Amino acid sequence: MTKSLVQKYNIPGPRYTSYPTVPYWDKSGIAKQDWIQSFQTSFQESNSLEGISIYIHLPFCESLCTFCACHKHITKRHEVEEEYIEAVLKEWKLYVALVDEVPVIKELHLGGGTPTFFSKENLKFLMEGIFEIAKKHPESEFSFEGHPSNTTKEQLQTLFDVGFTRVSFGVQDYNEKVQKAIHRIQPFEAVGNVTKWSREIGYTSVSHDLIFGLPFQTKENVIYTINKTKELQPDRISFYSYAHVPWVKGVGQRGFNEEDLPKNDEKRELYEIGKELFAELGYVEIGMDHFALKTDSLFEATIKKTLHRNFMGYTANKTQLMIGLGMSAISDSWYAFAQNVKTVKEYQKIVNEGEIPIFRGHLLSEEDRIIRKHILNIMCHFSTSWEKTSMKINNVETHLELLKELEEDHLVTITKNSLSIPENARPYVRNVCMAFDLHLLRNKPKTQLFSMTI
Repeated sequence: MTKSLVQKYNIPGPRYTSYPTVPYWDKSGIAKQDWIQSFQTSFQESNSLEGISIYIHLPFCESLCTFCACHKHITKRHEVEEEYIEAVLKEWKLYVALVDEVPVIKELHLGGGTPTFFSKENLKFLMEGIFEIAKKHPESEFSFEGHPSNTTKEQLQTLFDVGFTRVSFGVQDYNEKVQKAIHRIQPFEAVGNVTKWSREIGYTSVSHDLIFGLPFQTKENVIYTINKTKELQPDRISFYSYAHVPWVKGVGQRGFNEEDLPKNDEKRELYEIGKELFAELGYVEIGMDHFALKTDSLFEATIKKTLHRNFMGYTANKTQLMIGLGMSAISDSWYAFAQNVKTVKEYQKIVNEGEIPIFRGHLLSEEDRIIRKHILNIMCHFSTSWEKTSMKINNVETHLELLKELEEDHLVTITKNSLSIPENARPYVRNVCMAFDLHLLRNKPKTQLFSMTI
């Protein structure tokens, strides 16, 4: 990867966990009845065949990490747990009341916030409440995000006993100066303990989340962090680019100055160093920002072409319907998106009034759904084809013209009915997707909406 290409293509762009991306959802929103109808249609089409996915947002954190752009609620008051879980279960019951079949859950993920903020008793209470009116798919895969400094062996055992086999721990970086800048203090020993406990209990996949581009981070920091990671050999590694979006999260991302962040070529070098080290350790690059050992289901999904991407990130299985429960959670019926209200207080109030708590969303047009398929193919498999009728693109020449410069720079290979991204050009995958993004092309943002692509 040359410096000139990084400088040329490192522009603001979406991460494509959805299409259309959230800033381009219909400004008039979505009528609650339209969302309910799309949910019911998707459930009827998919529940008995492939099952459904559930994402549960557990927003509480005891302290603020200044790198985080997630929707969270900072508090040390653990008495908030039970009331919040009761609201989540009420929301779940509102959805189940809309369908005639028992939901079959194939994929379930607890995200945050900090899911391990919650006691083992309340985590068990939550999961028992979910499965009181649902059943597990025979090939189910349940996962959660754990904070290494507050995850207990008892929490890990409790979640394993109710079906969880995957866990990801947010490590970010082991350098003390970097940890202090992002307000995420945790010793290597804490990560080592939770990783060891997970394996002793029987978890089949342990993931570590690392971030490059953090304040004060150097290539020596990245090498040190990966060498320490080598000692624990997680099954998966997420190696995320730090998304500096202070215009979205304001004060929470101003714990350091702009000049403290590695820039452009310097930042990209951190990724290239990491990628090389991961390869030496036997990790295979999966999609964008993810690496997995060949024994992990994410690698198997890549080989079988079943890799999928949604608001939970990359998953080994696709379900047509994903229901998001909890404050700010996003649901996806394939035909529509819907997001819940963004504060705990408002979320609990609306649910307790017996209403599904969405506040915005988007009904996908047929054009949206076709483009979505292509962007998913590119993000998951680094290739796509518009040969089949179901994948036909109107005015494909427009997109090919936008890809011409990328083709000239050998970042994409185009044939009559398809395209592919060479392995050395994978860092530019978001740029390729942008050439298909009709909403972005028709309405260029006047201010910066997205993080940088590279």
